[in-house]
Amino acid sequence: MAKELLKIEDLSAGIEEREILHNINLNINYGEVHVIMGPNGSGKSTLANVIMNNPVYQVNGGDIKLDGESILDLTTDKRARKGLFMSFQSPEEVSGINVDNFIRTAKSSIEDKNVSILKFRKELEKEMDQLGMDHSYADRYLNVGFSGGEKKKNEILQMIMLDPKLAILDETDSGLDVDATRTVSQGIERFVNENNAVLIITHHKELVKSVVPDYVHVLIDGKIVKEGDASLIEKIEEDGFNWIREEVK
Repeated sequence: MAKELLKIEDLSAGIEEREILHNINLNINYGEVHVIMGPNGSGKSTLANVIMNNPVYQVNGGDIKLDGESILDLTTDKRARKGLFMSFQSPEEVSGINVDNFIRTAKSSIEDKNVSILKFRKELEKEMDQLGMDHSYADRYLNVGFSGGEKKKNEILQMIMLDPKLAILDETDSGLDVDATRTVSQGIERFVNENNAVLIITHHKELVKSVVPDYVHVLIDGKIVKEGDASLIEKIEEDGFNWIREEVK
């Protein structure tokens, strides 16, 4: 029997007086890949940010459980230590700290122990090779001067090195060309195993060509209105979302 990793129960959330998410229910087990799709403004990124406790958003009802325990009262850093990771649609540039130090410091904090510099660097460069990243990027300030593709590859590099239980990828394929999307997709494929899970928010099918999702959820107007397997992505690519809107009227 599959072991439950994340359980979202009747979650409602929003910004100030505006509720964006309405009674969301979502279960993710270890070893699973889930995809969330939906038109712009449907609440996809809001859901990701609420799971990670972005303070901009307020939870109005429901619960989020990780390994059976509620995490609603945990700050973002504590959720990260519990095993949550999120890549951003538009990664921030951070001057003054290089990629190597950023990831190594985060890994030390999450694991609550010192990380061997030499061993870490060797593993980091191995993964950079897999992602087609020049090793010099490890010594550059975080995302400063990086192209859009290199920023997204760097997010996947962080995910692999930090090895979270649940990786939430918020439109990681946004703005990527076909080759970069394929590289990122292959990185996700290498990451997924029976000890973790991935929640992918995307508009397109290219990102999940290498990683076939177990479940696809369609979010419209802040509600999960349809669920299915990978074949649902193909139908959405061909016919858009209007047919789903008609179904749920």
